Amino acid sequence: MLTSYLILLLFGCLTGMTTVLFGFGGGFVTVPVVYGFWSVTAHSGADAMHVAVATSTAVMVVNSVLATLAQWRQGRIRREYIWPMAAFILVGAVAGSLAATRIGDSALRVLFAAYLLVTIADSLLRKGFLSVPRTRKPRPLSRLAKTLGGIAIGSVAACLGVGGSVMTVPLLRRRGLPMAEATAMANPLSAPVAVVGTIVYALAAPALHAQGGRLGSIELPACAALLGGSLPTIALVRRAVARVPDRVHSVAYVTLLVTVLIVMLVMGA
Repeated sequence: MLTSYLILLLFGCLTGMTTVLFGFGGGFVTVPVVYGFWSVTAHSGADAMHVAVATSTAVMVVNSVLATLAQWRQGRIRREYIWPMAAFILVGAVAGSLAATRIGDSALRVLFAAYLLVTIADSLLRKGFLSVPRTRKPRPLSRLAKTLGGIAIGSVAACLGVGGSVMTVPLLRRRGLPMAEATAMANPLSAPVAVVGTIVYALAAPALHAQGGRLGSIELPACAALLGGSLPTIALVRRAVARVPDRVHSVAYVTLLVTVLIVMLVMGA
């Protein structure tokens, strides 16, 4: 068991790195890691995907807030792209979190993989993500993107425990923002999803509160181990983002999504 938590600590370092570099808040690393951890350590792997999603949101609360503060101090947060979309993401997150508690574990895993697949295809096939002309001036978000788009992002992100960065980063990217800024603003936009999701998942299974190490569907020891690795990593990596070339940054983003998709498919086979 100790070895398992040491492995989680190491993956926490990767979670912190992806939080800063890609605005994930840790979700796309945390979900498959906790899913595999819970499947192995829990009796018959019961509710592994629900535990993974719930634990992911709890980790994202801390990661996204800390990363937001770090990016804000470095001048990468632009208010016009954050508000009022964050409020509509919050509304969607409530619906998405409640929906996740009513979806079967297998269905939730399939939805997670499908979400990844669609996002990867969209990033590769549509223009405007892998490269943005330096001469292009960033464009503001439309009212539709801020309202209905925000609700959709919050719903999907909270349901799958991924923070919404895989929807907000391409959205901001296609408005002409460089990757460093698009991924930086994914963190404050993920925070509402993480907070709402954590509250809902903590209260979703009150019968489990008596179990050691569990708060609702949240696996607290796994959460602590992941944060133990992610928090110092965020502090170390935050200054390196500006040095990553924009093209390399966007390609690495898609590459990580492909890696996570393959891992989820292998574990679910």
